Amino acid sequence: MTQASALEEALERFREVFERAQQVGLKEPAAMTLATCDSRGHPTSRIVLLRGFDERGFVFYTNSQSRKGEQLADNARAALCLFWDALEEQVRVEGDVEKVSDAENDAYWDRRHRESQIGAWVSSQSSVLDRRETLEREVKEMTRRFEGQDVPRPPHWHGYRVLPRRIEFWKSRPARLHERTVYEKQNSHWSKFLLYP
Repeated sequence: MTQASALEEALERFREVFERAQQVGLKEPAAMTLATCDSRGHPTSRIVLLRGFDERGFVFYTNSQSRKGEQLADNARAALCLFWDALEEQVRVEGDVEKVSDAENDAYWDRRHRESQIGAWVSSQSSVLDRRETLEREVKEMTRRFEGQDVPRPPHWHGYRVLPRRIEFWKSRPARLHERTVYEKQNSHWSKFLLYP
């Protein structure tokens, strides 16, 4: 299988399973675990939402001043895992990370709910909060600040793209003899192989 066809097959396979996940009544089929490491190699994981994917990679958005943003600035590599219990399938993605373009950031920002836009301005994500009332007061103040106008994108709010070098598809099988198919980039060549469960 050629490099192009292996990657194309992986992306088409992801598109197919992601579409199925969106059709089985899951509350948030785009939820995925994002794992990052700091400069010392200490790992952290959390749930974020997949907001797009194509041949370039898998995109999510966040505050670049958050803990994950700081970790990605120090160590621009990440792993993703999307698990859909209703399908008994998961997809794992590993790769380097880059920020998306300002044009992509702005286009996605413009589609966000106004309340989420206000929240992005207010939240000093991952910083210590003295009490909930402080956050609620800041939301009211920011809502007044932008009353009657569009909410601009904060300079610290960005999209990140995970550039895949490994994509694994896992499907549950009886007796825990699960099906595992890996598409992996080695140097500039993509290959496909199976793994023992």
